[in-house]
Amino acid sequence: MKAAKGKGAVKKDAKESLKLVDDRKIGKRKAAVKPDKGSKRKAKKEKLAKKDPNKPKRPPSAFFVFLEEFRKTYKQDHPNVKAVSAVGKAGGEKWKSLSVAEKAPYEAKAAKKKSEYEKLMNAYNKKQESGADDGDEESDRSRSEINDEDEESGAEEEEEEEDDED
Repeated sequence: MKAAKGKGAVKKDAKESLKLVDDRKIGKRKAAVKPDKGSKRKAKKEKLAKKDPNKPKRPPSAFFVFLEEFRKTYKQDHPNVKAVSAVGKAGGEKWKSLSVAEKAPYEAKAAKKKSEYEKLMNAYNKKQESGADDGDEESDRSRSEINDEDEESGAEEEEEEEDDED
């Protein structure tokens, strides 16, 4: 019977925890505070701001190689249409209707651009690795430590200037 009491106590605890959840639905308790949407946007922008401008751009896929040529012909045939979305939709429909043989030249061009990109990336990565070896001394200290030292040295210089004036 003692074992039964233990199980009953567990069931009561479970019911009480369920009641707390039910109370939240009714609104008797405060809901958890959601983080600002602005803070998420700032974090994303900070990540995006760290892009290296020297890094090679990714090569276009076969579809985008096709789309470059298609845009020219589409604009000649439809000079009044200025919406980018209209050109994109028409290009997508045309790409879907092409056979494998018709897509082959675009895929070949895309493969060529991809191989060139890989060569550029290998050179870029080697350059980054060699550049990273040179700057290890500064990277051991965080920016805040470096800024703190700059502020302290600035304060000491100001004190010396005040002493000179007296």
